[in-house]
Amino acid sequence: MTAFSLPVTTERLVLRLFTTHDLDDLYAYQSLPDVARFLYRPPLTREQCAEKLAQRAAGTAWAEDGDSLTIAVCQGDEESVVGEVVLKLASASARQAEIGWVFNPAHGGRGYATEAARAAASLAFTELGVHRLFARLDVLNTGSVRVCERLGMRREAHLVENDLDGERWGSEYVYASLAREWKDGRG
Repeated sequence: MTAFSLPVTTERLVLRLFTTHDLDDLYAYQSLPDVARFLYRPPLTREQCAEKLAQRAAGTAWAEDGDSLTIAVCQGDEESVVGEVVLKLASASARQAEIGWVFNPAHGGRGYATEAARAAASLAFTELGVHRLFARLDVLNTGSVRVCERLGMRREAHLVENDLDGERWGSEYVYASLAREWKDGRG
């Protein structure tokens, strides 16, 4: 479970590895309070974004629990990053991975998150050998709920007040799909 091919091209998007040149684009959305609220952390500073980019540009391992692949999402031939998709190896022995996505709200409502998540999920199942792919999301994040449902993922759990988001108790949904159920994320 270590090989993957990037970039991946979809109908409208290019998914590629991040580079240090993506700092302005990453900071443009990772610094927003409305984006950070669903990530259970404060907005990132420019310096924190630069640190994250340096880590991502240094390479990605996919062999041990906790390893992750964070993929930049760009529109067609444009170099600018509109968001990201992450695949995190939750259990190497059980071949389970978590998928997540973060997008710049300026590019919201166009289906980019669904298109990018579908491509990343296909990569997880076909190239990385994942058996079960799951997503954990705040129940108030209705956009991500819709992405999971468009991908044909099943809601497996509703965790009530399981995490503290500043002063607010957050509840989560867990969605998942098995490799044998995956049909390119079309439900």
